[in-house]
Amino acid sequence: MTDNLLIRRARETDLAALIALFAADNIGGHADTTEAAAFEDYLRAFHVIDASQNEQLFVAEQDGEVVGTFQILFNRTLTGRGSLSMIIEAVQTRGDMRGQGIGAQMIGYAIQEAKRRDCRLVQLTSNMARTDAHRFYERLGFAKSHFGFKMTLK
Repeated sequence: MTDNLLIRRARETDLAALIALFAADNIGGHADTTEAAAFEDYLRAFHVIDASQNEQLFVAEQDGEVVGTFQILFNRTLTGRGSLSMIIEAVQTRGDMRGQGIGAQMIGYAIQEAKRRDCRLVQLTSNMARTDAHRFYERLGFAKSHFGFKMTLK
């Protein structure tokens, strides 16, 4: 467990570190890149997320450096008697910092926020190739319950 880890809302000044985290992910297949020409795309997305009532982007910071990130989304549906649920997305820990409890602290933070907002459930998806991540999520109490389907449009 990392004692000096700070989990906080992401700031625009964190963007370069966040982009580097996503670009270093060779499994995700999201075409993230640190190329300067792509920065405006990330900046626009950051501002939309930051202004949203239902989305929040967080960083895990240690010794002044961004070492992890995750995003939470709140979704209200008519199923579950109109309950609120949380979706956790884009969980990343910097490669050289994995295995130190950062991911567990980030997920724990998200779960506490879900409880604070009186969510019925917390859900996330994980790429099928991320078997280590699957064991990690199961260790934290998540259960495999559904198959996911995606259709790439761009």
